[in-house]
Amino acid sequence: MKPTLPARLTAEFVGTAFLVAAVIGSGIMGERLAGGNVAIALLANTIATGAALVALILTFGPISGAHLNPAVTLSDAIERGIAWREALAYIAAQCAGGLAGTAIAHLMFGLPWYSFSAHARQGPSQVLSEFVATFGLLAVIWGCSRRTPSATPYAVASYITAAYWFTASTSFANPAVTIARAFSDTFAGIRPQDVPLFMAAQLAGAVAATVLFRWLAPSLPGALVRGSPLHSLTRSGDSQ
Repeated sequence: MKPTLPARLTAEFVGTAFLVAAVIGSGIMGERLAGGNVAIALLANTIATGAALVALILTFGPISGAHLNPAVTLSDAIERGIAWREALAYIAAQCAGGLAGTAIAHLMFGLPWYSFSAHARQGPSQVLSEFVATFGLLAVIWGCSRRTPSATPYAVASYITAAYWFTASTSFANPAVTIARAFSDTFAGIRPQDVPLFMAAQLAGAVAATVLFRWLAPSLPGALVRGSPLHSLTRSGDSQ
């Protein structure tokens, strides 16, 4: 039986909260232990985020599809894998979960529950990086979910782990995470004024990848829903 909408929204909220807590918490821990070595701090941040992603997608995938990302939800709605009304509810749950994850990470490390970031992430190279990062993420999701769905959690985590290092922006690739990180004046933060262009680039990258993969790896005839990330990760929760 397919999980109810409240159950799926709760899964998106909790999953995104844990994802953001992993990103920000590991950034704080990495910076504290790295002795000023930014590369070591970033490596710690990267490993923790990638490992958390695998666990979270495997945990919440059978319930909600483990989107944990408005760009993924938007793309799934474009491909009719999720109704637009439910997509908007998913996005709200993800953004709220991200903010909760920020507060939890701060409190775990004895910091104020929020602080506006002063970490500048601006300029054409940063914006292009977010387009590339999110385009690649959605390409991985669409390619795997339509051909080898069981590999999707591992492929997504591997891609994000790599994209931390090959993009100038360290691959946020997630509007909910981007908003949440604006409320963290830590290693993982981003200035609030830099958020809008990051989000615009992320959404553009997601839509571009979705359009491309509609041609490269089309769904089965008449079965757009079967080819969506939501279906491929929730099939074990269906009664069919």
